[in-house]
Amino acid sequence: MHKENYNINIACFCNKNFTNALKELKTFFGFNLILSESLKEFKNENINAVIFDNENSKKILSLNINKPKIYIQEKNKINLEKKPEVIIKLPLNILQFNQEVINVCKKFEFNNNSLISIKNYILDKNERILKKNNTSLKITEKEIDFIEILNSSTKPLSRDFILKNIWNYSTDTDTHTVETHIYRLRQKIKDKFKDSNFIKNSKKGYSL
Repeated sequence: MHKENYNINIACFCNKNFTNALKELKTFFGFNLILSESLKEFKNENINAVIFDNENSKKILSLNINKPKIYIQEKNKINLEKKPEVIIKLPLNILQFNQEVINVCKKFEFNNNSLISIKNYILDKNERILKKNNTSLKITEKEIDFIEILNSSTKPLSRDFILKNIWNYSTDTDTHTVETHIYRLRQKIKDKFKDSNFIKNSKKGYSL
């Protein structure tokens, strides 16, 4: 079996016997296995996830790091303080283990890249939702594009700029597309969050 060229790095914090077994099998995996007793690797930005067992459960789950955690469940099952993203029972099915590790890393990366923090809101591009605390608002793809383009700018954006970059209209087109969409989005945000100042406008244009 050949190892696929995935750019995924997995830190392993397991007992000696399990670690040695993984070391023997690492050429079968579609990810890079990093074996170490130090938690410094897990704090490294290049680490995509961590594998841990009973012996290391407390110190791994106590870490406040936004990375997937994969728990290897042994026969002497223990109560975990926090639920990990993946639980894999022994004995291992190597093909299944390999795929589960890759899947959780890719899913985490996809979800993480779809979340954008804007003011005290979270824009979830994947779910097409604008969230604040426990309240969520469904928005359209164009509304997401509009919020993103305003959020990416350090200065107000003109109607013509928005029209050209979101709707691909000529700036001399006589249309109220921008104004109509802004009005609708403002009303939705005001009704849901009681926020009248999410989108601001001035003589220079629109901004967040």
